[in-house]
Amino acid sequence: MTIRPRRSVLYMPGSNARAIEKARTLPVDGVILDLEDAVAPDAKDAARRQVAEAVKAGGFGAREVFIRVNGIDTGWHADDLAAAAQAGPDAILVPKISHPDQLEMIGRRLLDMHTLHKTRVWAMIETPLAVFNILAIAAEAKDSEARLGGFVMGTNDLAKETRARIVPGRAPMVPWLANCVLAARHYGIDILDGVYNDFGNAEGFVAECTQARDMGFDGKTLVHPNQIEPCNAVFTPDAAEVAQARKIIAAFELPENKDKGVVQVDGRMAERMHAEMAKRTVAIAEAVAGK
Repeated sequence: MTIRPRRSVLYMPGSNARAIEKARTLPVDGVILDLEDAVAPDAKDAARRQVAEAVKAGGFGAREVFIRVNGIDTGWHADDLAAAAQAGPDAILVPKISHPDQLEMIGRRLLDMHTLHKTRVWAMIETPLAVFNILAIAAEAKDSEARLGGFVMGTNDLAKETRARIVPGRAPMVPWLANCVLAARHYGIDILDGVYNDFGNAEGFVAECTQARDMGFDGKTLVHPNQIEPCNAVFTPDAAEVAQARKIIAAFELPENKDKGVVQVDGRMAERMHAEMAKRTVAIAEAVAGK
């Protein structure tokens, strides 16, 4: 089982050359070079050129590189998409995707521009309509032309659009987050949680990372480098969890258990589905160790 860890994915302003250079050295699984919210209108063109050049130059190592373009309904989108397609990042992150037709349109444009096959499209889910349409949007993963690789939750925009308050535990948003996780899992794509704004509140941040992990998110998007290490720690299986996973896998691999659907491990019943879950745990741990 091959898995790419996406525990921590850090937004970096595309207009800040020092930040982009720093992104090449941070212990993060992915970086989002941002052309949207982090860049002022009068800096958009320069940021676009700078980000494209940085991605072409490479040097990001094993880090997954995303370019977040401006939204489809903006005057910058077409130029952003063309520059990103030519630069060839791992993924292009598109804000405010609310309908599957938008992904189909972007997929056609990328095909017309002969974009590298490795470049995927990730959709930001940050509007009420997106949450209502989430299953149909996730279904675009079945269409290879759409290139859909995953979802990123835009929790700040969801709060703005719905007037829901961002509170500890995120009770107002839990149903929306859960629906998006379910849709992503049904169609086999990854999903990243939204950002935690109060980067000075270490305890609150760890609590929200833990909530996201327990809900089934693959990782979390970040706004500050000091969030990387605690985020990685939460989303990395600990030694005890990995050891238990290996025990479950080994139990089902015993000759006497090869035809069994249920076995006993340390006094607890384990089904074959638990062995599959265990294999994923081990694969994540090994992928992290390999980095």
